[in-house]
Amino acid sequence: MAMRAAISRRTGATPASFGARWASSWWGHVDPAPKDPILGVTEAFLADPSPNKVNVGVGAYRDDDGKPVVLDCVRQAEARIAGNLNMEYLPMGGSNHMVEEALKLACGENSEFIKDKRIAAVQALSGTGACRLFADFQKRYQPESEIYIPVPTWANHHNIWRDAHVPQKTYHYYHPESRGLDFSAMMDDIKNAPKGSFFLLHACAHNPTGEKGHFPFFDMAYQGFASGDPERDAKAIRIFLQDGHLLGISQSFAKNMGLYGQRVGCLSVLCDNEKQAVAVKSRLQQIARPMYSNPPVHGSLLVSIILSDPDLKKLWLKEVKGMADRIIGMRIALQKNLEKVGSPLSWEHITKQIGMFCYSGLTPEQVDRLTSKFHIYMTRNGRISMAGVTTKNVEYLANAIHEVTKSS
Repeated sequence: MAMRAAISRRTGATPASFGARWASSWWGHVDPAPKDPILGVTEAFLADPSPNKVNVGVGAYRDDDGKPVVLDCVRQAEARIAGNLNMEYLPMGGSNHMVEEALKLACGENSEFIKDKRIAAVQALSGTGACRLFADFQKRYQPESEIYIPVPTWANHHNIWRDAHVPQKTYHYYHPESRGLDFSAMMDDIKNAPKGSFFLLHACAHNPTGEKGHFPFFDMAYQGFASGDPERDAKAIRIFLQDGHLLGISQSFAKNMGLYGQRVGCLSVLCDNEKQAVAVKSRLQQIARPMYSNPPVHGSLLVSIILSDPDLKKLWLKEVKGMADRIIGMRIALQKNLEKVGSPLSWEHITKQIGMFCYSGLTPEQVDRLTSKFHIYMTRNGRISMAGVTTKNVEYLANAIHEVTKSS
């Protein structure tokens, strides 16, 4: 108060006008952030009054009625902890039980690396938080290294490593003509990258390396959701482990357990030995401390109960296969309906690709026409969320896609 009064005497400003003047200028230079390309699609969909509107941009599972799903195994796990949960902080590294179960799911039930305590692992705020923790760790302890990100990828990957101030480059992944993997170009990019580069890899269900000592970092957001079998979906990671690579893994339980809002995931880094793993984990926790201090408890309890209880895990495996099978069924239905309406184009890539998303090959202009003429919403890169496709709208969607691609 004394300081403000002194300034007022010198400037002639009253305390009220002094505060108002400065308050009005503090944030006047802040412009609105551009809309997120995915969240913006949902906003536009919700604002559309058309009864025929279809949202195939949403990144969350929906049933055949287009409704959100809570798995039975989750409901049963919730019933077990209801009334028995205190609200104490978890350690900075999160639930040790959940982390252990997550590692077994990713690396194998009897993984030698878990037994040898060579993996530094912490609970993270879902896959996004795990990626961000690792990006900050990379910047701090490998400050000269670059991260190579595939084209295309989840748009937020670029935001995560950019905000961690890690230099980014891209590598080839998608082949536009075949609408599949451009393996030769990808391998060329890996071989031509500077020694010791970091490569972001999708472990399974790409949304949308041993070469030269590169460090592979796997983002595994869909384990079990791609094929219906978590063991099969972790195969890429298991191969890298068997080949003797050190690597990092981001895991999320948003998609495969439907725990979107619980924000529960795991970050793990395979190290040379137990001593190194202890040091790395301590540094990961140190980075987490000023970010969010401690991860949430509820979701981690659900994951650890489901994965450690034989009956609940069996139920989860059944349910996650059911979700994957519905997605696969919608892929088949969409391709068949496109062929049925007489589209001369090849749509085999719809059923050859796996996971929640289909990289359709539609151009931004075609996507715009789908939205303006047919009230169908998706991101402008042509990425279709197969979770938004149902038995009720698949024929309408196929007809609309056929209409906007006729001249292609």
